[in-house]
Amino acid sequence: MKRLIEPIGPEQERLVREETERWIRRAEEICRIDLSPIPVLFDLRGRAAGMYRVRGGRRTIRYNPHLFAKYFRENLATTVPHEVAHYAADLLHGWRNIRPHGPEWQSIMRAFGIDPRATGQYDLTGIPVRRQRRFTYHCGCRTHLLSTCRHNRVMRGEAVYFCNRCGEQLNFPGDPAIDG
Repeated sequence: MKRLIEPIGPEQERLVREETERWIRRAEEICRIDLSPIPVLFDLRGRAAGMYRVRGGRRTIRYNPHLFAKYFRENLATTVPHEVAHYAADLLHGWRNIRPHGPEWQSIMRAFGIDPRATGQYDLTGIPVRRQRRFTYHCGCRTHLLSTCRHNRVMRGEAVYFCNRCGEQLNFPGDPAIDG
């Protein structure tokens, strides 16, 4: 059984919060805007090291405490400014008006002096990663695996998916409308 990486502790969380605040002040200088302090959470799981989120008008920055534990210095140097750049781009341009890693975000990253890469490359050994269940669907030419999210959309009648190769609708074998 592989050993799981322990998440960062309170002292490292404090350092990450301080670094986040430092990058927010830097973004204010560069972008000439006022950025309010933002809640910083250490509740992110899976493959992502960080996430800027706007939900219900509330902005947060979430960090993955396991990936920070394994790659602390790298994440302090790249993930923290990456997420702060999302925050600044949102307040400058409006979240709905820009692509997440589009030119607005990239220009802020370049102003920070950091390569505007969208994702990090991490060895996830020892990191708790959520595995999503896949559902088998069929078309006229092959089998497809749809994520739980897409499968649920089909089951609720909210979405229909088609094969990119043959153009036929994807069908779930357990669907009574398909089985007859």
